[in-house]
Amino acid sequence: MGVDYYNILKVSRGATEEDLKKSYKRLAMKWHPDKNPINKKEAEAKFKQISEAYDVLSDPQKRQIYDLYGEEGIQSAELSSPNGFSGVDGGVGGRRAYRFNSRNAEDIFAEFFGGSEKKPSRDDGVGSQGNKKAAPVESKLVCSLEELYRGGRRKMRISRTIANEFGKLKTVDEILKIDIKPGWKKGTKITFPGKGNHEPGFTPSDLIFVIDEKPHAVFKRDGNDLVVNQKISLLEALTGSTLSLTTLDGRNLTIPVTEIVKPGHEVVIPNEGMPISKEPSKKGQLKIKFDITFPSRLNAEQKSDLKRALGRADK
Repeated sequence: MGVDYYNILKVSRGATEEDLKKSYKRLAMKWHPDKNPINKKEAEAKFKQISEAYDVLSDPQKRQIYDLYGEEGIQSAELSSPNGFSGVDGGVGGRRAYRFNSRNAEDIFAEFFGGSEKKPSRDDGVGSQGNKKAAPVESKLVCSLEELYRGGRRKMRISRTIANEFGKLKTVDEILKIDIKPGWKKGTKITFPGKGNHEPGFTPSDLIFVIDEKPHAVFKRDGNDLVVNQKISLLEALTGSTLSLTTLDGRNLTIPVTEIVKPGHEVVIPNEGMPISKEPSKKGQLKIKFDITFPSRLNAEQKSDLKRALGRADK
């Protein structure tokens, strides 16, 4: 028979019109593409298939043709009559073959859930859906600086209250996948439409994750730049030194400091800061600030040596 429309809608072959409507509501809300931003292509295919199955089985004439001849009988002749069918002689075995123009999936969806609003705000509980949307629920998503530098995927288990098609509330667990983009900043928001709790009289709220940053032991973030406070001795400040840093992606960075380090001096290394989220191939700067450690005491000989050395340097 090809495509099994009954199986697609999760109903028996003897399903009533009410059975078809209930099943369509539940599945269409679950697989609407706007409800599945992570796997949108898969959702679009399933949503279209669910709509096609409902379109055929909810029409008595289409359903009769489908039951007799299967999918081939549904999709073989020319459309001319108002109900979407016309008979054409010369079908297989001398039978009459039929074709219909399937209705747009979004048009069918709009008949159930309202005309202009195409984006569903829930995947369950349509029987008790209200006209107002509950306030969004925000939750922190704390990330390490390494994670925000490299990017990655997080899986978040959530527990929420939804209503079934009869309006009865139940608690369900779900795992949401969040793709963290390199360079995301504190305060970045990731929204999952309709993934909050259901309250009677309201459509479910949106669930929003807000990025927060864990403090780092070495680096401090300043926009797209990274800042390091480096301690050096007075001798190193005057005579030079070589710094060694491990970057957020695990590379060893060797930085020669050849100039005299005066108070407020900075070494700036381009393209070693945080990735810029809108242009991941570009990065900010790495800024090294210095904290000069002075000796706690000097003996008379050391003072005399310093006077001679620095006295000559000043001339």
